[in-house]
Amino acid sequence: MHQPFMHRCLALAEQGRGKTGINPMVGAVLVRPAGRVKSEKWKVENELIIGEGYHQAFGGSHAELQLFEKLDPTSPLRLRGAGQKISSSDILYVSLEPCCHSHKKTPPCAQMLIEKGIKNIVIGMQDPNPEVAGKGIELLRSNDVNVSIAFALTADCLRLNRGFVSLMTKGRPWITLKQARTTDGRIANDEGSPLRITSKTQDEWSHSKLRAKHDAILVGIGTVLRDDPELTVRYTDNPPEIFRIILDASLQIPLTARVVRRGTIVIASSPDQKKIKELENRGVRVLTVPQKSSIFDWNTLWKLLITPESDFYGISSILVEGGAKTWEIFRKAGMVDEEVTLLG
Repeated sequence: MHQPFMHRCLALAEQGRGKTGINPMVGAVLVRPAGRVKSEKWKVENELIIGEGYHQAFGGSHAELQLFEKLDPTSPLRLRGAGQKISSSDILYVSLEPCCHSHKKTPPCAQMLIEKGIKNIVIGMQDPNPEVAGKGIELLRSNDVNVSIAFALTADCLRLNRGFVSLMTKGRPWITLKQARTTDGRIANDEGSPLRITSKTQDEWSHSKLRAKHDAILVGIGTVLRDDPELTVRYTDNPPEIFRIILDASLQIPLTARVVRRGTIVIASSPDQKKIKELENRGVRVLTVPQKSSIFDWNTLWKLLITPESDFYGISSILVEGGAKTWEIFRKAGMVDEEVTLLG
């Protein structure tokens, strides 16, 4: 019976994509065991769920707290079941282990759940954050809370938050390298001009299953100069806002390029303050990163991209789209977690 409700947690968590920054996407569902579950497509009978929530934005209420905020009968967010007292038979499903460490903006969720009287919790995966990493489960169990792990869906939970897991375990975003090539191995025409390779179906899949599932798209300056791409998410309803990262050591990017707008991050080594100011006036964020042997210093680059500042909440996953020189740099540095190749 756990799977339908954990699937619902994952669907809720997905709604936070592009808004949680370096924090995880988390969904929570409070269930009162009564009635039955429809098996088709894991749809859940509404009357079983008395509350649900998800982590909506960086610095905002965590999924568990948001769920209880919605249950508050005085809240404008109130859901079905608002005002009901927690029953000892109620089950809380949450896609990630409740946190137990102090936050500047939000209270520890594990302690809050204990105080709310929750007695049964099913989690999708353990938190990879060293400050939690099983301590939340331990705290709950030591206060007579039954905690189970839905191992059958742990892989799905890990997949959803692969960016957050990478930050916690590798100190950098999750990197997916995507390329398109013909069946005979070509990625461009012989003279270097763009070659139409993928079909519309492949393009739709690439946008909805790759671009829309990452925080940022990364290309080298060569791609911008050659193709003048927009680097946006299309072919999907309510596309998430994603960042565009341009590797451009010498600041060659034209001010007329279509990517020169808010949401674009240019990685440069050039001291050209005039060009930097012109780009910033157009909404572009310019990050100055030193180079070592003609390659950007990875440690500096990752630190800048995963550190929240002002209205920038950090990046946890990047889709590297090209071109060939950029692919090779990431491969040689061992910075590729997954590769996707579209054949046309």
